[in-house]
Amino acid sequence: MKRLIGTAAAEAYLTEAAWLRRAIEQALEASGAGRGRQATFRDGRSCREPHRKNTRVFVRLKPDDRLILRERAAARGLPAATYVSVLLRAHLRHLAPLPAAELTALKDSVAELGAIGRNLNQIARAVNGGARPAGLSRGDLHALLRVCDSLRAHVKGLLNANLRSWVIGYADDQD
Repeated sequence: MKRLIGTAAAEAYLTEAAWLRRAIEQALEASGAGRGRQATFRDGRSCREPHRKNTRVFVRLKPDDRLILRERAAARGLPAATYVSVLLRAHLRHLAPLPAAELTALKDSVAELGAIGRNLNQIARAVNGGARPAGLSRGDLHALLRVCDSLRAHVKGLLNANLRSWVIGYADDQD
């Protein structure tokens, strides 16, 4: 009997004690004896407490899955627990969050685009006013345009990689 319970508990990723408790609760519920009785934790808290701001969830992982979790969390620059929390929230709410490092890179790129846009605006005003900008050639303007296109493609790629990576883990897995 102990071996059967041990096997069943292992298959459910539970300790034997937790598996037995669950089996007893299910038996009580099925017999009607458990009706009206609310399940509680050892400290007396209800297992079904609604509206808790920060609910702690415990998850059992196989060792190889834990290694993958650590790698993916490290790739995002997050602690494993934070990565799991963000990933779960993203899945439940259909979000694709940007970690702080990626958000900073995106904001820096947008700031650079703004600076380039202001410079181009000043050049355009000068040219429209009849001035001939010193030191700028048509090639320089085309180079600025290529930089803007490249930065736009980079930001777009960053956002697409972020979306893919929250779905499958790493952006490189798509290739």
